[in-house]
Amino acid sequence: MPSPSLDPALAARLGELSDLRHAGHVLAWDQQVMMPAAGGRARGEALGTIRRLHHELLVDAQLGTLLDAAADAEPRIVRTVRRDHEIERRVPGELAAEISRAGSDGYAAWLAAREANDFAVFEPALRRNIDLARRYAGCFPEAAHPYDVLLDRYEPGATAAQVATLFVALRDGLVPLISEIAMQPARQALPGDFPVAAQREIGLEMVQSMGFDRTGWRLDDAVHPFAVAPALRDVRVTSRFDDHSLTGLFALLHEVGHGLYEHGVDPALARTTLDTGVSLGVHESQSRLWENLVGRSPAFWTHWLPRLRDRFPLSLRDIDLDAFMRAINVVRPTLIRVEADEVTYSLHVILRFELELGLIDGTLDVIDLPAAWAAKMKQFLGVDVPDDLHGVLQDIHWSEGIIGYFPTYAIGNVLAAQLWQVAQAEIEGLDDALSRGEVGALRVWLREKVHRHGRLYTPAELIEQAVGGPLDPAPMLAHLRAKYGALYGL
Repeated sequence: MPSPSLDPALAARLGELSDLRHAGHVLAWDQQVMMPAAGGRARGEALGTIRRLHHELLVDAQLGTLLDAAADAEPRIVRTVRRDHEIERRVPGELAAEISRAGSDGYAAWLAAREANDFAVFEPALRRNIDLARRYAGCFPEAAHPYDVLLDRYEPGATAAQVATLFVALRDGLVPLISEIAMQPARQALPGDFPVAAQREIGLEMVQSMGFDRTGWRLDDAVHPFAVAPALRDVRVTSRFDDHSLTGLFALLHEVGHGLYEHGVDPALARTTLDTGVSLGVHESQSRLWENLVGRSPAFWTHWLPRLRDRFPLSLRDIDLDAFMRAINVVRPTLIRVEADEVTYSLHVILRFELELGLIDGTLDVIDLPAAWAAKMKQFLGVDVPDDLHGVLQDIHWSEGIIGYFPTYAIGNVLAAQLWQVAQAEIEGLDDALSRGEVGALRVWLREKVHRHGRLYTPAELIEQAVGGPLDPAPMLAHLRAKYGALYGL
């Protein structure tokens, strides 16, 4: 790991870029957590200005000159920043600012549409965001598909064709497993009352064992759970708790997994613009690993179930570990992606990927999106969509102009299983440690393999180093087949 010894002028420029990103993250976090609804328009203007200033600094010819001079001293930093510089130079500053403003306006429209349970309220804002996404993609006419340009913002180097191939393999493996499980007697998810205050207390205990520290982290509520790290020692996570479900605990594990990634970047990379995750697929691998491979394992709950039972004696007093594991690992097609089990989850992602492709290439019009959504939900998961709130309005991403992001969720699932396979081989006694409530060895291992590198490597390079090969769905499919085959007696 290099200790950046950058030219002072280049270090200052990268520091300014990092500071603008920091400010944008804080304003965006505040918009979803603290800001009164009426502040949306002004917030959109402020975010647009920050985005424009960031764009102007990043495309400035002087930055290119500074990068040329530093190429030998810090080649990996220069390579990454130069890529950012060259991409941004292709995008007009006003377009970048307009995309930011439209995202803020779209978020407000999405909230209003959810309140009204009416996609028509959101449709104009989404149409604007799709148009802007096409204009952004048009800045790179050499791309094989305009979606490649949008995907590259979140998963650098990936293409729609590569994602489609990966998703075919996932569907071919998941659909038969889901069909076999569906033939078994139906099971119920965990019933009972779980007061939010008590969930929050034990949730904090869980994530403090993972590395959540009140001096550098905070936990809040949000309509759509998310995590953001304005700085390495300023990590903000949100969850969404419910009195009749423990899904908020798993959402919290998920978001803290994201936070650990940003928190674990080598401090030497602070304010170089490389002190973030290398891609959202790699980022998602961290959250899904903690949520599912750790958080839904018998080893983890060997330690935590007695403590959970103490909090909720009326609901859990008669449940043992085996019954609890069956209850928190029920496979059942559902409407809401963030509440989906780990077997059906990737089908929710594939659905969104296919809809995004249609929206971008023009084969699907925005006004037809709810019907297309409902049709694919029926095709993929066999469920009927009762209304817009439980269908096309459930995710925040399109409201903020985030097009091309969804595939990274399934990429993260695939990579999480690969990392888990290697971790099990390299960390002696990992399951025993988890059963004692000790997760430090896993956190340190992930920091060494993934977190500390920030954006020094490309996603493909990092994955190769971490797991010894490229993305491969086989470990994920094998894990799901073994785990759920045992749980369901297949």
